[in-house]
Amino acid sequence: MSRRALLIVNAKSRTGASQCERAVAILESHGIEPVHRDCEGREDLSPLIVDHADKVDCVVVGGGDGTLNAAALGIIETGLPLGILPLGTANDLARTLGIPFDLDGAVDLIAAGKTRRIDLGLVNGQPFFNVASIGLSAELAQKLTRDIKRRFGRLGYALVALKVLAQARPFSATIISETESARVKTLQIAVGNGRYYGGGNAVEKDAAIDDEHLDLYSLEFKRAWKLALMARSFRNGAHGAWREVRAVRAQEFDIRTRIPRPVNADGEIVTRTPAHFSIKPGAVTVFAP
Repeated sequence: MSRRALLIVNAKSRTGASQCERAVAILESHGIEPVHRDCEGREDLSPLIVDHADKVDCVVVGGGDGTLNAAALGIIETGLPLGILPLGTANDLARTLGIPFDLDGAVDLIAAGKTRRIDLGLVNGQPFFNVASIGLSAELAQKLTRDIKRRFGRLGYALVALKVLAQARPFSATIISETESARVKTLQIAVGNGRYYGGGNAVEKDAAIDDEHLDLYSLEFKRAWKLALMARSFRNGAHGAWREVRAVRAQEFDIRTRIPRPVNADGEIVTRTPAHFSIKPGAVTVFAP
């Protein structure tokens, strides 16, 4: 076999346990030797990658956006190319990169060997591929348990989101970028590195994961129900055209709040405000179209 791949599959993801053996078989059929390793928790994933840096030619991660987020620091440290098997619920990084959601198509891309370099966002030193946010999405991430995702899939997002929206209240924040500083009352501040988040919503209509900047939006209206009127705008990234939505493009942001608030990065709570956002251009090599 010409290549060895460290294979890490999140068995706790919705389809991970059932798909792991199949992933091994498909990789082998393409002449790739899978070195399968189990990982007990997200904090162990990057160290596992570093431990195998001189034993494999690439890393193949099966899971959702949270699993890929946990692998990011290990990928950066080793410089190994990343193959993605979209086995999660939203799979927004795979959507951004145009990676097929079926295992055969995803492994075909890895076997073809074509790579591209993509940017990585950082919030207080913690990585994110898609979006890091404060407010509604962070509250959603806290309430969307692993059990809900496994039992209900995408429907689970909708059920929990309705509950979060019903209880939502604006909070005060200061947004600082290279060009401006603004004090706002907002329901959510989101900072995007990639294009998609939340199961296919667009961060901004022209956003790309290799454009070397971050896209911020802030939802500055008083009632969460207005989000329903903006649903189509969020799908195509045109929400910045609404008067109540602040949209800023920059390479760095600082977000300060009166009390520390949780920050959600790719579906995982990773830090709290005050939050410094920055970008590492071309930091990760991925197998992608």
